[in-house]
Amino acid sequence: MKLDNIRIVLVNTSHPGNIGGVARAMKNMGLSRLYLVDPRQFPDEQAEWRAASAVDVLEDAVVTSSLDEAIADCQFVVGTSARGRRIPWPLLDPRQCAERMAVASEKEQVAVLFGREDRGLTNDELKVCNLHLNIPTSADYSSLNLAMAVQVVCYELRMLLDAPSLPATEDAEWDTPFATRENMERFYTHLEETLVDVEFLDPAAPRQLMARLRRLYSRVRLDEMELNILRGILTETQKWVRKAKASDSGPGPG
Repeated sequence: MKLDNIRIVLVNTSHPGNIGGVARAMKNMGLSRLYLVDPRQFPDEQAEWRAASAVDVLEDAVVTSSLDEAIADCQFVVGTSARGRRIPWPLLDPRQCAERMAVASEKEQVAVLFGREDRGLTNDELKVCNLHLNIPTSADYSSLNLAMAVQVVCYELRMLLDAPSLPATEDAEWDTPFATRENMERFYTHLEETLVDVEFLDPAAPRQLMARLRRLYSRVRLDEMELNILRGILTETQKWVRKAKASDSGPGPG
């Protein structure tokens, strides 16, 4: 496992003290890459105070204006979720998820997303994730502080660091790098355009088609070559649709 390939991404954090607490939790477990998506208040003295001896993690934090920017180069994205969703997504606990992240981090960029203190990640943000992570808690009191949640995930990663061998949950010997999140988003846009062209998708009433297709491809995990093949198929499909429409609108018999 390569901890340097794993980043913790905090989305729209409202309290700077929580950012400092997260930095401290990360450094305790040996993680150092912190990304902050549009934080409400940062930098801030409260963050530095809560970080204690982990101020270096704060100083090196990458601040972005959007989630897309924070994970554009990532190939494996995990979103923390405490709520049930209309469309079920692959869901693991922190221990199972750490095993998957550990394997992926050997050759890929991995991101773990943590949402807002009051409402977590939105459905749209969770759609970009390959897996959803849920931290089991007591039904009597299920609320977790942001830094506590990050600590649990980082702890599970740390526990695997010195393990004699990583769980063989996926084949780490892959011949082509897995697709980045940025390239996957381009693919989803291309796929939606093509489905509209062939009249399989009605843009006026899309329902949950694209969400389900995102779930499908996120579960499979495409590598860059597979993604290029699919993009090529979509491009050729669009060409044939244009030819068919041109033929139908051509001049009739004289």
